[in-house]
Amino acid sequence: MSKQERFDLVKDKYMKTLQLYVPIVARVHGDSHPEFHHVHKLFEDINSKIAKAGDQEVQLQDEFTALSQVTQNYALPDDVCESYEAVYKMLSELHKAYGA
Repeated sequence: MSKQERFDLVKDKYMKTLQLYVPIVARVHGDSHPEFHHVHKLFEDINSKIAKAGDQEVQLQDEFTALSQVTQNYALPDDVCESYEAVYKMLSELHKAYGA
C-alpha cells in the first residue's frame, strides 16, 4: 500500500468525526486549554487543503509539524474528556499515515 493510499484510508476513516469533534472540544476546553484553539485552526487548514486537493496529493507537512509542536506530540492534558482524547488520537493517526 502506498503512502497516499494509507493516508486516504485513515483520512476517510476519521475526517467526518474530526469535523464534528474539533469545534466542540475547542468550545468546551478552549478556556482551560487555549492551545486547542491553535489545534482547531490547524485542523481547519488541513481540512481546507484536503478539500481543495481533491484526488491530488496534498502537502500537509507544515500543518502536521505545527500540530505536533502545539500538542507536544499529541500528549493529553490530565483534565480532558474522552472527546478531547479521541481528537488527539485521530490527529496522531492521521499524522502517522501522512508521514508513512
